[in-house]
Amino acid sequence: MERHYGMDWLRVGAFALLILYHIGMVFVPWDFHVKTAHPIPWVAIPMMAANSWRLMLLFVISGYASRALLSKGAHLGSFITARSKRLLIPLLFGVIFIVPVQPWIELAVKYHYPHDFAWFWLHDYFGFHRLHGIALPTWQHLWFVGYLWCYTLALTLLIAAGAWLRAQRGFDWLFGSLFGGALIVVVPIVWLLGVDILLPGARETHDPLHDGVAHLHYFPGFLFGFALARSAPAMAAIGRWWKPAGVVALVAYGVVAAIEWRWPGNTMPANPWGVTFATARVVQGWCAVIALAGFADSHWNYDTPWRRTLTEAVFPFYIVHQTIIVLVEFWLLPLHAPPLAEFAVLLPATVAGCWAFYLVGREIGWLRPLIGLRLRPRENAA
Repeated sequence: MERHYGMDWLRVGAFALLILYHIGMVFVPWDFHVKTAHPIPWVAIPMMAANSWRLMLLFVISGYASRALLSKGAHLGSFITARSKRLLIPLLFGVIFIVPVQPWIELAVKYHYPHDFAWFWLHDYFGFHRLHGIALPTWQHLWFVGYLWCYTLALTLLIAAGAWLRAQRGFDWLFGSLFGGALIVVVPIVWLLGVDILLPGARETHDPLHDGVAHLHYFPGFLFGFALARSAPAMAAIGRWWKPAGVVALVAYGVVAAIEWRWPGNTMPANPWGVTFATARVVQGWCAVIALAGFADSHWNYDTPWRRTLTEAVFPFYIVHQTIIVLVEFWLLPLHAPPLAEFAVLLPATVAGCWAFYLVGREIGWLRPLIGLRLRPRENAA
């Protein structure tokens, strides 16, 4: 299977946007681990531009990348073993060493937790209990890594059961041939709206045993990406429909933004506006995924010297970025700086911290697998 550089660039862009999005969480009225002293309601408007598709896109890309890895000829057992090492080792490292400062800061800021971080880490963090409603220990933003491993395991079982070949043929027919490929836009939207109807008002919990709404969204997205990677008909359909999908996504975002402007914050508008908001958000989300995939295929499918470095840096950046954001904002709070000044510090500090984490970590052999990097050949040989 030929490498699709456009998907590499899309993955880099998606994770870069996620970092910016999490910085934005400091300033919107929505709940987050640490907030600016004066949240700004209108910041939710640009946040809504990515809110509905940022995670779905990441799962689609992850499914696509999984197919590329499996296509290199690895046996299923070798594939799941390699993916488990690549995902679970950084997840465990992150839960033990990277994430803990986040709940400590949240407890200190919101609930006046009386102890320092060392006491918290030694006595409370590994208590397997809840403290002021916060589950400890926790994986915070690393839930994505845990879910990705679960979906990879489920996919491996599907392939082992012999169910995938028929599924791939059905995928090619449904999304590539039927109705000129238009169903690649329509069917996932209908599915996602159906999930919302089936589970009205359900919110993601990031608890894998009690998170049906997330699994019904993201596992199909992961499978979609996996099937897409070997489906020339579906990629051709995306090539035909990505521009109209982009227009629809922009129109739907306009509806979402208008309703958010009229009913800001956590205020839920009465129907029909509540239903309109939810429907527009679903339409915006999937159409944006198709538009971005089509754009990447049409305009970004090329290599540069920076691509390899950036694609390698993505996982370490993801592991550490939210801890840096929460920690820097915690240090800024006593200064009572205006939000713009906080943002002007948060953005470069987060980027610099992520680069430092990656550049230092990649040079330390034993640290590489802990931050999501492969061992170098000489280290494998050793």
